[in-house]
Amino acid sequence: MKKVSELSTLCDVKACMIVYGPQEPQPEVWPSVPEATRLLARFKSMPEMEQCKKMMNQEEFLRQRVAKLQEQLRKQVRENRELEVALLVHEGLAGRSLDDVSIEDATSLAWTVEMKAKVVHDRIERVRKEHVAAALRTAEAAVATREKTPVEAAMEALQRQDWFMEVMNPNDHNVMFGGGDETIPSYIDHSSPWLDPYYPLN
Repeated sequence: MKKVSELSTLCDVKACMIVYGPQEPQPEVWPSVPEATRLLARFKSMPEMEQCKKMMNQEEFLRQRVAKLQEQLRKQVRENRELEVALLVHEGLAGRSLDDVSIEDATSLAWTVEMKAKVVHDRIERVRKEHVAAALRTAEAAVATREKTPVEAAMEALQRQDWFMEVMNPNDHNVMFGGGDETIPSYIDHSSPWLDPYYPLN
């Protein structure tokens, strides 16, 4: 009853306890009979699903406790086995002969070595990809910051001029060539001296 009182105070919940003794005609009730009666009436007025939502008897409590302890035991056995295999690996690396190990130990050892090798391989592959990506970024940065040669600068300046692009793309302005006769496009300024060698007017 002291534990129930502490639980009710610490968790700020309503609680009651009814204890039947083998030789006692009346049960022992906490905190009082009227309060316990009121709480039981409130509990019975709740829907059945709500009543059973968190209900647990002694058998269910012990069953859950046993399942939890069994899971802890399996976890501990697994950890102990991993430590034993790790110790066997270190002993093998130190020069101990493994001829006397059991089939179970040998199987566990082989599996452990395979997993460790896979981890190392994955790490190597990840580092390789990181190095390749870093090299590509460095190369791209070098290309972006490289100074243009005089020829490249001159070509870029020409490309920014409309007349150069028009000459380089004559099809856009219906320039026709054929039969040895050339039709001079109408957009060309005949007064421009640079045209003399290419389009003689006389």
